[in-house]
Amino acid sequence: MSVPVRRFDAVIVGGGGAGLRAALQLSEAGLNTAVLSKVFPTRSHTVAAQGGISASLGNVQEDRWEWHMYDTVKGSDWLGDQDAIEFMCRKAPEAVIELEHFGMPFDRLENGKIYQRPFGGHTQNNGKTPVQRACAAADRTGHAMLHTLYQRNVRANTQFFVEWMALDLIRDSEGDVVGVTALEMETGEIFILHAKAVLFATGGAGRIYAASTNAFINTGDGLGMCVRAGIPLEDMEFWQFHPTGVAGAGVLITEGVRGEGGILLNSNGERFMERYAPNLKDLAPRDFVSRSMELEVLEGRGCGPNKDYVLLKLDHLGPDIIKQRLPGIREIAMKFAGVDPIKDPIPVIPTCHYMMGGIPTNYRGEVVVPKGDEPESRVNGFYAAGECACASVHGANRLGTNSLLDLVVFGKSAGDHMIQFIKNEMPTWKELPVDAADRSLARVARLDGQTGGEEVPEVRAAMQRTVQSRAGVFRNSANLQQGVEEIKQVAERVKRTQIKDKSKVFNTARVEALELDNLIEVAVATLISAEARKESRGAHAHDDYQHRDDDNWMKHTLYYGETRQLTYKPVHTKPLSVDYIPPKERTF
Repeated sequence: MSVPVRRFDAVIVGGGGAGLRAALQLSEAGLNTAVLSKVFPTRSHTVAAQGGISASLGNVQEDRWEWHMYDTVKGSDWLGDQDAIEFMCRKAPEAVIELEHFGMPFDRLENGKIYQRPFGGHTQNNGKTPVQRACAAADRTGHAMLHTLYQRNVRANTQFFVEWMALDLIRDSEGDVVGVTALEMETGEIFILHAKAVLFATGGAGRIYAASTNAFINTGDGLGMCVRAGIPLEDMEFWQFHPTGVAGAGVLITEGVRGEGGILLNSNGERFMERYAPNLKDLAPRDFVSRSMELEVLEGRGCGPNKDYVLLKLDHLGPDIIKQRLPGIREIAMKFAGVDPIKDPIPVIPTCHYMMGGIPTNYRGEVVVPKGDEPESRVNGFYAAGECACASVHGANRLGTNSLLDLVVFGKSAGDHMIQFIKNEMPTWKELPVDAADRSLARVARLDGQTGGEEVPEVRAAMQRTVQSRAGVFRNSANLQQGVEEIKQVAERVKRTQIKDKSKVFNTARVEALELDNLIEVAVATLISAEARKESRGAHAHDDYQHRDDDNWMKHTLYYGETRQLTYKPVHTKPLSVDYIPPKERTF
């Protein structure tokens, strides 16, 4: 079967913040750029980011990028790469001012400068005093950013392929990336998109968990495609649980609520974070707050009929602040929790939120893999940015508001380096391998031919139950070992999934089955990586190994899907221009 081929200078998979920021660089440089997205770009998951984007502008109080870097390294529990962290924090003010010049509608101070609010783990002078570093557009910062970047891309004539799903990465005999295969949902047809360079900006994979703040489209497509193409995944044991998901619904309540002065209470009406983090209190980093909340529930101080959540109180802020700074949060609380936060507290519980691991990259956005004695060798023509990528600025735990910053800084950096690569090293297209579309055709043919198999929703639910119960906020050896065996059994079931609807036009059943192929790769990687790490670090809280072990475990995990084996590589301890920040105990 011959598959139609379309040719571009650059193909970007994913229409969220990172994909749009990279596309803007490429299109404005005159390159023929295609962006594939499963949904209309302004519906990408970046739209869900609420609280802000961090930058040491110092609009409210003194701030410096070096302090931002220190907070990010400390927040990462010293698993973050300090060269990439320095690059991101140095670039942050420029990136935010650029967004402002693009027309992003930030909230303003009286003097006209961008409004900044405090956020968890962000401090002044590497210390104990919270700093106002989060540049916010009310509680809809991601929404404002996504629309701003989409409009700029329309102006730059970026080509959008909306409701297209990338299926597989195409690598030639030398291992270079030369394109992707993709499914056009409207027709059910498969195409080859031939490119000089490919960028993955496919977002997270939080849907491996049963309770998640992630959209249903967050199915780890870029990661699944990498595993099938022989590219390892980095640090997949580290998943961030956001402290404040709406209990029972999982919908996100931004950390900006606590930045504005909201407080967490247990069933005794006690502001319990004062016990765990006497200095930063409710604005400690997320892994810390999540564990503190879980402990309150486990020790019987939870709220509600089942004592299974805590309360987020913000009525003391007054109706004006809530309506002006947190209008979306009020709406979410009323719709999903049935409470008006002007009068009553919101029931909240830690909920899977963000993937710290992903496709291994450097701060240039280049995908890097071990080759011979080289721990990081560039995969020619292949780039990744945003949540799907692991430049490892977040290490073992991400600070709030560093995610939107990650998107624009590394989206732009990847775009710049793709331009250089295309113009200097890849002026023409490499030849496509003869079997370029075979894997994708075989995957779709299996689904079309499968009878008497497993139902996709049932298998997906089994995967989510396993990950939720075995790799949650607190972990232990027995649970993780059992989880590895259980998830391998689920992976066998995924090979036998069937769909009853064999039609082609907008067949959402087929799309969900193909998404499950990606989700299961991420789920297996998560449990195998977590079971192997014998320490507690950041979001990986291990009951049997309760302390961080820098001598043995200050290293990145690399998971290879074909063999299900792990290797490791060193953390980058050499910043670009400043002194190394040595490890110390994290206290708040």
